Amino acid sequence: MNTDAFPLELPSWPKRLFIAARPWSAPISTVPVLFGAAVAVWREGAELNWVRVGLALLGSWLAHAAANMLNDVADHHRGLDRVPLPVSGALARGWLSSAQTLALAILCLLLAAGIGATLSWNYSTVPLQIAAIGALLAVGYTWLKPIGLGDVAVWLAFGPLISAGTASVLTGSFSWASFVWMIPFASLVVAVLHANNWRDIEDDRAAGVVTLAQRLGEAGSRRYYRALVMGAYGLTFVMIILPRLIPGRVPPMPWTLALVLVTWPAAQQRIRQADLSREQRLDLDAHTAQLMLPFGAVSLLGLLLSRWF
Repeated sequence: MNTDAFPLELPSWPKRLFIAARPWSAPISTVPVLFGAAVAVWREGAELNWVRVGLALLGSWLAHAAANMLNDVADHHRGLDRVPLPVSGALARGWLSSAQTLALAILCLLLAAGIGATLSWNYSTVPLQIAAIGALLAVGYTWLKPIGLGDVAVWLAFGPLISAGTASVLTGSFSWASFVWMIPFASLVVAVLHANNWRDIEDDRAAGVVTLAQRLGEAGSRRYYRALVMGAYGLTFVMIILPRLIPGRVPPMPWTLALVLVTWPAAQQRIRQADLSREQRLDLDAHTAQLMLPFGAVSLLGLLLSRWF
């Protein structure tokens, strides 16, 4: 399929741009922003500034959309993702050309950079420093993925760094709590990525792209996926219990975040889907992304309740 040759009838431009950003993955860049803001306000005594939080959220969305589109362009030129899937972007569907997708990605990056500069102007350079590191990792994913380092880049960029960066927007300093407490959620973020790479093992191998999923193989990828999803819950309890037994720089996670267990049935559904055939788990990445929203929402509720319990 030639994705640069457009079909006769195209959706409207707003819909094409919307799909290009892969909206199903929005929880990945939304939850860490809200979580970081909640830690800064409810646990570290910062004053809530909705304008700053809103700009941080917009910047996170723009950077994430840019990373998605850059990866789409890179995969397209490697001969990957030529057959549209339910979770595909506009390039794979033939709704945008490679040049248009690249231009849109650059525009999103420039807008995100402008937001980062605005949030740091006459305040603190910490948010801009964190944003710069996160942007390098997000953009660098396109080149890190073929050598098997994509999981690490995504784990840092779309989890702890976004959370800590948002907290710094309100406090002006680096927050270890917002960074470390976001690790369980980051485990789900990597699970989304791995589900995608696991599905594409054969295509990646043919294109010479060596992902972690390819190195693990089918059986290893299934175990890794299960470990990532289950790890989100296990790590939450580790962070609730361990710092209370061994005090250190990072405060213990409030015990009220144990409420994430209410989302465990949804996690079990994802784990069961991972045990199915490739055809039955084509949309496992999108379904895993949907798990992140309730997990993140309950985490935020747990932080709020920790003010009184």
